[in-house]
Amino acid sequence: MARHLFFAITLIGTGVLLNSPAEAVTAARCEDQAANCIGRCANPGGGVNNNKCMRYCDRQVTRCLIRTPLAAERW
Repeated sequence: MARHLFFAITLIGTGVLLNSPAEAVTAARCEDQAANCIGRCANPGGGVNNNKCMRYCDRQVTRCLIRTPLAAERW
């Protein structure tokens, strides 16, 4: 019985740790992620965002900025 209780507590603790946000989302972090994403893109159009990679980066940044704590204040 003690072994089952130990495993149950271990599983619950692991689930709580995995579900908690690892890092607070800030606007600066979103900007850093955008720079990293854009840096990985091959941009043959010279900055006109006409390829899938650049559009993907734009969507990622928008999604990140929506999750920032100040998003409610902006709306």
